[in-house]
Amino acid sequence: MADIFRAPPIHRTISHALRLAREREESETLLGEETPADRSGCIIPAQTNKHNPYSHLPVYKSIHRIRRLILASIDDPYTLDQLMSPRINVAIVRPLTDRLFDPDDISIVYCLLVNRQRFLHDQVFQAHHQTVNNTRATLCELLASRVLRKFNEENPTRMGLLVLANILVSGFEPFQNCPEDVLIDNRRLLHERDINNSAIQWDRMTNALEVGIISESKAFLASTACQRVVESLYRGRIVYTPNSMMDIIPDHYKRRGVSLYDPRKAPILNHYRLIVPRTRAILEFAQFVVLLILYVMTMVNREQSTVTWWEVTFIIYGAGWMLDETASILEHGWQVHTQNLWSFLDLSFCGIFSVYLIVRAHGAASGNVEVGVQALDILACAAPIMFPRIAFNIMPENLLFISLRAMMRDFLVLTAVAFWCFCGFLFAMSWLSRWRGAEDVHIPPVEISKWMLWIWFGLDGTGIQHSVDFHLILGPILMISFAFLGNTLFLTILVSMLSNTFSKIAADATQEIQFRRAVLTFEGVKSDAVFAYRPPFNLLAVVVLVPLRFVITPRWFHKIHITAARVLNAPILLAISWFERKHLWQKAKRGMQSGAIRRSTSTFNVLGQFQAHRELQEVFDVDPPQQMIDEIEEEDVIEDDMLEFGYSNNQRDRSKSPQATESMRRRRFSSVAPQF
Repeated sequence: MADIFRAPPIHRTISHALRLAREREESETLLGEETPADRSGCIIPAQTNKHNPYSHLPVYKSIHRIRRLILASIDDPYTLDQLMSPRINVAIVRPLTDRLFDPDDISIVYCLLVNRQRFLHDQVFQAHHQTVNNTRATLCELLASRVLRKFNEENPTRMGLLVLANILVSGFEPFQNCPEDVLIDNRRLLHERDINNSAIQWDRMTNALEVGIISESKAFLASTACQRVVESLYRGRIVYTPNSMMDIIPDHYKRRGVSLYDPRKAPILNHYRLIVPRTRAILEFAQFVVLLILYVMTMVNREQSTVTWWEVTFIIYGAGWMLDETASILEHGWQVHTQNLWSFLDLSFCGIFSVYLIVRAHGAASGNVEVGVQALDILACAAPIMFPRIAFNIMPENLLFISLRAMMRDFLVLTAVAFWCFCGFLFAMSWLSRWRGAEDVHIPPVEISKWMLWIWFGLDGTGIQHSVDFHLILGPILMISFAFLGNTLFLTILVSMLSNTFSKIAADATQEIQFRRAVLTFEGVKSDAVFAYRPPFNLLAVVVLVPLRFVITPRWFHKIHITAARVLNAPILLAISWFERKHLWQKAKRGMQSGAIRRSTSTFNVLGQFQAHRELQEVFDVDPPQQMIDEIEEEDVIEDDMLEFGYSNNQRDRSKSPQATESMRRRRFSSVAPQF
């Protein structure tokens, strides 16, 4: 057993590290002309409509194998720092990483994250296990990061980037390759498989990136290897067709596998580029700016008796925008959508807009002017939501907005609990208010609630003054008790909770920012055809294309959809094509020829010539000559030997280190020593 868990020695040398860094940098350069690509610009697609190259992977077996290993390895609760300590790292983490890592099995990361989600679920419903399940979930996340890092180290080139992308976004089914007995026991799975005649169940598949977001594996999503893929997905260098929960306009006639994208070999009007996360974020921001302008013009030019053209335009455009928001929720599910930084603002606006639309329609149908005025008053309450949303879009990685989202959640939870607890005080004081002689001193509950609210926020003590109207003795006791509990105890708890939340987010600011970036990227990749149409044209697309897909073949439906999307988005697609052909991939760096430095034009434009201290950056954009590289490599060989043998237990090897150091020092400085 000791031999199984013994990790092989790993010697990471300077030359090896520099070579990996150089290969990773070259993986982001422009694709060569000889690179094979199809007509859509996709290079080496891994999955198609009818083929899944990872269908042979034993996902079901790996999930249960990992669970057994984790249960056997962790019996006591540990923190993340303790799991990363040298002792536990050597005893548990590194042996499990080496045991689970398999270069031919890319589903291990997915299986680890699935187990993390399960352990977090067990911790909620099995609290008697203390926090041991949280520790097991943390270990699964740590192992997933280590395994992904090993894949990254062994695949640093451009094709390695494609391997990492397949690990994170390729779809897997938890019951993949499970025994037939399991299918027989689970009648629902067996029934679905019989209905689909063993076809690929794309809608039942999830990927490692999605499971990582659902389980809030922030350390995993913030790892270097994961962010390398997230950045490529965000820019559109890697493309794939995601697995959606529900499509309003489904068009899966052509399914794109995980592949690299070459804009030079793609059509100029490529409608698939409308769902690239970076392009999608820019378009969504522009759409919201248009919505905000229409909202302001509607409120400025509103009329009580009639509906203005500004309001009609706002209603139509707002309905299209709300359809886009609804499709986003259906695309990846409620759990993923609510992880977005500004999702609570969008959902709040959708609620206010829906109430406004219903009340406004009721007022117009009944001819009641006062009801129409109330609808506009309801719409006015959306202003505190719409204007901050612009700031959230402009600064999505600002720590203040990230903290504000989490603190709002804590505030609402504690406020709901406090309201529930203090309802008893409201009922007690309302029941104490009664007839006293001939004078009616009954106080309505609304008035009592107002007094309690003022006391809650420390604004006014009117409720304490009128507490004798409830009862001469019991009234003041109840009101003063509420003041102590509400204004002192609960507000102190609220401030402590919000301070603790902000402290946690500030301590892990990098992970929080990169987690939100991963959420934005994953949610930005869409498969629903409705996202190819800008509001309000998406309303027209739903009205026309949804009934049409039932009467024509999928091939003709796909052709009609492509034609409509390219015609309606022609200016946008032309701008995207022009920009990506120049800036999607970095141009290869050029070195020195004949002693003259040729500066790279991909990094510094004309404006960069006027930048102060630009040489500090340009020195890295020029590759040194081969002769100098050979000299550096020769010196690094001796340094590599020192790294490998300098701290050996062998006295003979250690005795060589000073000589190697002195020899290296003489050779290094002999050519540059000053002559006197």
